[in-house]
Amino acid sequence: MASLSTHVLDTASGRPAAGVRVALEKDGTVIAHAVTDGEGRVRELAASLAAGRYRIVFELASGFFARVALDVQVGTEAHYHVPLLLSPFGLVTYRGS
Repeated sequence: MASLSTHVLDTASGRPAAGVRVALEKDGTVIAHAVTDGEGRVRELAASLAAGRYRIVFELASGFFARVALDVQVGTEAHYHVPLLLSPFGLVTYRGS
């Protein structure tokens, strides 16, 4: 079983993005949700995930990107960390450690 965490950084300000709503979906159903803390982190969005495809949804509330949805394939590895780096008109995401 795998676990998943995330964090969101505002690269324009160089600061963590606190208060971002994050949801994890499986087959269109929300299975977990959280809000980023003062460090822009959700330390454990989900634990005990079976292998499969999931969608991480970031509700950004304002700016050009109002919502970002990432489809990720989770395997049998122990932990997945998926950061999101935002600027006013661009974003980057990657598989972290």
